[in-house]
Amino acid sequence: MSKQYRVKCREIDYTGKGLVTFNQSTFAVPYLLDGETAKIELVYGKDRKSTTAKLAEVEVTSPERREPVCPAFSKCGGCQLQHMDYEKQLAIKQAMAEHWLGAFVGTSKATTSKSAVNTHTNTGASILPIIGAKNPYHYRHKIHATFSRTRQGMKLGIYEENSHRVINVKDCAIQNKAANAILKTIRTLADRFHLTAYNEDTRQGLLRHVLIRCSHHTGQIMVVLVLGTTNFPNKNAFLDALRKAHPEITTIVQNINNQKTSMVLGKQETVLYGNGWIEDSLCGLTFRISPKSFYQVNPEQTELLYQTAMTFAGLTGKETVLDTYCGTGTIGLIASQYAAKVIGVESNAAAVRDAVAGARTNQIENAEFVCEDAGAFMKKATTAPDVVFMDPPRSGSDEAFLSALVRLAPARVVYISCNMETQARDLAYLTKHGYAVDKIQPVDLFPWTEHCESVCLLKRLSN
Repeated sequence: MSKQYRVKCREIDYTGKGLVTFNQSTFAVPYLLDGETAKIELVYGKDRKSTTAKLAEVEVTSPERREPVCPAFSKCGGCQLQHMDYEKQLAIKQAMAEHWLGAFVGTSKATTSKSAVNTHTNTGASILPIIGAKNPYHYRHKIHATFSRTRQGMKLGIYEENSHRVINVKDCAIQNKAANAILKTIRTLADRFHLTAYNEDTRQGLLRHVLIRCSHHTGQIMVVLVLGTTNFPNKNAFLDALRKAHPEITTIVQNINNQKTSMVLGKQETVLYGNGWIEDSLCGLTFRISPKSFYQVNPEQTELLYQTAMTFAGLTGKETVLDTYCGTGTIGLIASQYAAKVIGVESNAAAVRDAVAGARTNQIENAEFVCEDAGAFMKKATTAPDVVFMDPPRSGSDEAFLSALVRLAPARVVYISCNMETQARDLAYLTKHGYAVDKIQPVDLFPWTEHCESVCLLKRLSN
């Protein structure tokens, strides 16, 4: 059941949704901008206890509204902010930082939970102006697409928002252009060779996902074909046709994932062409990237992110540095140029191998890497580092990690996050256990989406 109403939007929240009030209730309306007059549709739940608002028609538009460049914008859910200009997006992400992290620098009106309030607020602390992207289009150098076969042919793209229906994405505005072209070719070849798509329900079929990783500086490209079975009919002909169409591809990997899981990659891998990895340059160093290794998707903004992290760390060449959740060792290897010693800790064995290879390639001798859970490593450590870098996944850290960090008591902690909500939760713990936030720098690594990175410097309080 639904009904339409005409409303005026006077405010936009930190997620980019327009806030409207109707019948003494406030609704957050996706794709509606402040200052706009629009018709909205209220959709009532079956029990009429839950109500959501959808944008039906904009009657008076904001000067900040823009026509989305992607025809799949309103369906795929990959981008949420293409309907507004880029400066407006940056303002929203700055507001997001104030919402989640403002309490730690004394600039928030307690918009986070009470438990997140920093009891040791440093009055000199601040949230710095967000660093936006000079090139906000085609920045994603890691691309994941899913197969689905229909009567009209093979689909290859991403899931429609809140569903498992695959949308063909032909020219994604945020994906690397070369990767977009390769996806088109793979879709065409799948039809030409009559290949089946993997069905999640029956667990039958061949083609499941494609993962493409592109090097920003070297031009190297990796294609990972994720299959539901090892039986790949016409494999050699398929690979020959793909390489002929795209000689820029430097390696192709076959990955087998026949498990009932939301994980893209399975455990079994076979290199079909090339060496199974690519190299990229970042902050003057060369890094090896394999299919399962973590590597930031926006290379230009990543350099700014890591340069900020190095500035916050204040390294003088004398420090021992611990790089936790280190992935391929990017942060630790960059830091090794300014520190006496670096120890990187990562639980992903493939990533650790890439980190070790990176140290060897760059002739770095003061960095070592350990394959272990970071919290467990710190818990048994006997020597405290001077600086700890932490760049956890979106879920943030756990109390085991944070308590071990507090026990080691490094003088400075540089916390890089892609999820300010979980970062705020972790900062709440650290600021209750001897640390104060010194400064926070938002960096937009994901233009046109609702996501944003932030770098936070924490300093240990003197006893």
